[in-house]
Amino acid sequence: MSDGLPGLAGTDHVGFTVPDLEAATRFFVDVIGCSPVYEIGPFQSDDDWMQVHLGVDPRAVIRKLRMFRCKTGPSFEVFEYELEGAGVTPPRNSDVGGHHLAFYVEDMNAAVVYLKAQGITVQGEPTTMESGPSKGLTWVYFLSPWGMQLELVSYPAGMAVLHEKPGALWSPKDR
Repeated sequence: MSDGLPGLAGTDHVGFTVPDLEAATRFFVDVIGCSPVYEIGPFQSDDDWMQVHLGVDPRAVIRKLRMFRCKTGPSFEVFEYELEGAGVTPPRNSDVGGHHLAFYVEDMNAAVVYLKAQGITVQGEPTTMESGPSKGLTWVYFLSPWGMQLELVSYPAGMAVLHEKPGALWSPKDR
């Protein structure tokens, strides 16, 4: 069995693309409570650099990227691209490449009430896991204004897996 990637220290950040970086910034700062850390861009190339290094159309332009931090969670990088014909519909969780970003909250009910008061679409009611390794976890999905799926999670008394294997999963509660 391999020891894995040499020198691996952990996950540094996640990145995703939004249709309007300024609108996304307002959402992440004003509604969620994140802080922008830095921004860079634009990036464009007259050769195949964008395709070779980023796997995107060689004529794609990154208008700007902005790095965020939300309390004690990992950082995330948000891109705004310019490319005629680029897809504008976020992938569903069931699509290959589907994804979501989850935020830990101490009080699930208060967080859901808050999101609804902000006009945010919350998908169903919070679900609490009653058995298995995630027993004790409560979660609910919600949508960003541009349709990206996000999630709230809470496990104030811990999860079964963390009682059995302390430290097995990274958690902002451990910070």
